[in-house]
Amino acid sequence: MKKIVILALTALTAVSAFGQVKNKPTLTLAGARKVIEGAKDYALKNNAPGGVIAVVDDGGNLIALERLDGTFSAGANISVGKAKTAVMFKRPTKVFEDIIKNGRTSMVALPDFTPLQGGVPIMVDDEIVGGVGVSGAASAQQDEELAIAGANALTGAKSASVRFFGADSVKDAFSKGAVIEDGSNGGNYMVHASRREGAGMSEVHELDTDIIYVLEGTATFVTGGRSVGSKEVAANEFRGSSIEGGDERKLVKGDVIIVPNNTPHWFKEIGGTFLYYVVKVR
Repeated sequence: MKKIVILALTALTAVSAFGQVKNKPTLTLAGARKVIEGAKDYALKNNAPGGVIAVVDDGGNLIALERLDGTFSAGANISVGKAKTAVMFKRPTKVFEDIIKNGRTSMVALPDFTPLQGGVPIMVDDEIVGGVGVSGAASAQQDEELAIAGANALTGAKSASVRFFGADSVKDAFSKGAVIEDGSNGGNYMVHASRREGAGMSEVHELDTDIIYVLEGTATFVTGGRSVGSKEVAANEFRGSSIEGGDERKLVKGDVIIVPNNTPHWFKEIGGTFLYYVVKVR
C-alpha cells in the first residue's frame, strides 16, 4: 500500500509540473555568430563605416561581440548595453530614445539602461531568445538597420533596403497604372501608382490597410457599409458590384484618406483621369 501511495504522489507531482514549465528555443553561440555575420553582410553591402555588433541571450548576458575595424573603443560597451536593453524591456531601443526625446527624461535614471537607437530583440517562434545591439555605424538609424539585418539573418526574414524610383519611371507607372513596389523588398508594404478613368468594383482587403493620396482628378469615394455581391477573387481579397450604405466623400487633389483592412470601399464615380498613390500596409 505504501508503495502505491508513493507512486501516486510521484505521478501527481509530474502532472502538476507539466502545466508550469514550458520549452523554449535558446540562442547558441553558432546562432549568435550568424547574427553577427548577417549584420556584417548588410554593413558591407550598404557601405556602413565600421561598428560593433553585440549579441546577448534572453537574460541579457553577452554571447558574442565583434568590433569592425575603425570603430571607436566605447562602441563595445554601448552595443552590449543596447542589446541588453532590447531584451530586458522586450522592445527596440529606439522606442525609449523617442520616449525620452518627447519629455519623459526620468527614464534615464533606470539602472543598466541604454536608451539609444540600435538595439533590437531577436525573436524565434514569437519568443525572445536574445538581443543584438550595434554602435558606431554612420548614424543611429544605420545602427538599427544593421541590428535588424543581424536578427533577420537568424530567422530567415528579409531585411528591407533603400529603394529609389526616378521621376521618369514613376511617370511611366502612372501613365498605365502600375505597382511600383510589390513588397518583395522585405517590407510590410506595397506602393501602387494608380490610375482610374471610370468607376470600379467595391473592394475589401482582409490584410491590407490602404493609404491613398490624390494627385490629380476627382472621385466620389464610398467607405463602410456592405459590399454587394462580394466574392473572393484572390487570397484575402474580395470584390463586389457596389456598396450599400457607407459614407460618401468627394476626393480632390491633395486629399489623403486611410482605409483600414476589412473595410469595404468603392470608387463610385470618377471625374476625368484620376491619379493617386496607394500605400498598402500589412
